[in-house]
Amino acid sequence: MKRGLIIILTIVLCSFSLLANEHLYPLITNVPNRNVQSLNGHWDYIVDRYETGYYDYRLKPSEWGFFRDQKPQNESDLVEYSFEDSKKMFVPRDWNTSDPELKYYEGTVWFRRTFDFNPEEEERYFLYFGAVNYEALVYLNGEYVGMHRGGFTPFNFEVTEHLREGENFVVVKVDNTRRKDEVPTVNTDWWNYGGITRDVLIIKEAATFVRDFSISLVEDSYNEISGWVQLDGADLRTKVTLSIPELDKEVTIAPDESGRGSFSIAAKPELWWPENPRLYDVSLVVDGNEMHEQIAFRQVTAVGSQIHVNNKPVFLRGISIHEEAPFRAGRFNSPSEAHTLLSWARQMNCNFVRLAHYPHNEYMVREAEKMGIMVWSEIPVYWTISFENEETFANARNQLEEMIVRDKNRGAVIIWSMANETPVSEQRNAFLTRLTKHARKLDDSRLISMAMEKEYLDAFTPVIKDPLMDLVDVVSFNTYIGWYDGLPEKCAKMTWQLPDDKPVFISEFGAGALQGHHGNKNQRWTEEYQEELYRQSVAMFDKMKLAGTSPWILMDFLSPRRVLPGIQDGWNRKGLVSDKGIKKKAFFIMKDWYEGKKQQRRKHGAEGMEPGKTSGLY
Repeated sequence: MKRGLIIILTIVLCSFSLLANEHLYPLITNVPNRNVQSLNGHWDYIVDRYETGYYDYRLKPSEWGFFRDQKPQNESDLVEYSFEDSKKMFVPRDWNTSDPELKYYEGTVWFRRTFDFNPEEEERYFLYFGAVNYEALVYLNGEYVGMHRGGFTPFNFEVTEHLREGENFVVVKVDNTRRKDEVPTVNTDWWNYGGITRDVLIIKEAATFVRDFSISLVEDSYNEISGWVQLDGADLRTKVTLSIPELDKEVTIAPDESGRGSFSIAAKPELWWPENPRLYDVSLVVDGNEMHEQIAFRQVTAVGSQIHVNNKPVFLRGISIHEEAPFRAGRFNSPSEAHTLLSWARQMNCNFVRLAHYPHNEYMVREAEKMGIMVWSEIPVYWTISFENEETFANARNQLEEMIVRDKNRGAVIIWSMANETPVSEQRNAFLTRLTKHARKLDDSRLISMAMEKEYLDAFTPVIKDPLMDLVDVVSFNTYIGWYDGLPEKCAKMTWQLPDDKPVFISEFGAGALQGHHGNKNQRWTEEYQEELYRQSVAMFDKMKLAGTSPWILMDFLSPRRVLPGIQDGWNRKGLVSDKGIKKKAFFIMKDWYEGKKQQRRKHGAEGMEPGKTSGLY
């Protein structure tokens, strides 16, 4: 009877959980450097178009759902599904490119993984997902442990009481259905990859451990490091020893009754910047248990019309990137694929990447930091979000929190972006104002921006009049002059009216071209047209007072919006590199222009140098 009551309560919880994310514990950070067991590998999966595995024939949550992984006990038992006899899919991966039958599929797929485990007494265990697109209901050994909405941020649940000795099984109901009130909404220009798209791990921790922490230079200082730690567990007053061996620094932190403890250290670390991506090993010890992290120390500020890194002006030589795997379609999910994409950016002389239009895999951010590439990270508040809907706002705020909590210790991240190309309205303004204030509350050490809307005073006079200009640190906007607005030669006729009291950043520009398709410079879809547009665009930018640019986009990517036969065939062709890794002619226009910008900065002794030094930087 007791077991039956638990099942009924589980069903009730499941139905209410659809209204909001359920985290039994806040997000655990620095997961790559913790004690983990990977659940990556081949998972069984069942495509459930009618959600038979969740609802009964009265459309109510069923106590006999697929999450129980039920098996016939004898020849007369009726069980109408079988994970063992279903297909297998490697996780992490999207189902659209893993199974040809699911290329366009949007709906529910159930995933199951069995694994052996030997839980230790006095230890705690957390089930961690790097990302699941879009809604995930998670069960362990037939019991509901929680749910999450949002396709690009991590989440975790404590499962200490759910694990058992020997064989265990985890089942995840994944639903990538697009909905008007979700974030993003139904209308995007990228592929809606469904599935468990990032790592699945079991994190092992002591009874009391450091769940979260922050370490950085004190604002406006180069000789003081400060931060905080947050303990989780039974004894929240346990002291924490933090050390930075290369700086010969060690401090003991005494948390309060909430497990929160702050510290400050007098130290002058070598600064992180693109030509010298210096990282320091930091150790945190709690009751004999040690954890390591690598930290970059740097400052970033907006000073008038310039962005300063380490008290020197920097021109952001950027490129926009989607989380699309090089040389194959689908979401990338490995450090090597992140390195490939970032290496192409490096070859273009980039020192900055705009990770669009959602938080990318943690591998990407950490790899960028190692390679000395600055990062813009944003949440998918994209186009026509339901700005009037309070639940939509709560969803966006949660995704913002998960992005910032995960990456706040990544010095490479210099800009948090709140939105992209959102139409101006009172509801939108209020929505984004609240998001921005929340971002500053969570982390005031970085710049805030968003890709804003622009207006035209006449055909050749664009002006930025977004009501939120005063709210952001960096005024950013997208422009497609020569592609959606006239032909490339129109660039030479433009007279921009831009603010001069804040940095101005071109967050997108570009044109489509099929790699290998050639013609004259006025022929659409040819490499020559794209090349000419880039040539005209950078000439226009040279006449503008800009803090940087990020063309759209590094590599061609799949998008159902792009249906032109023989040219697009389901691909957005604005990439400067083809989906096969071949560089288009416009790539070299940007490479040369950025080389010129780099040399110009070196000549004038600028761009992110360590204070007091006068020789050139990246």
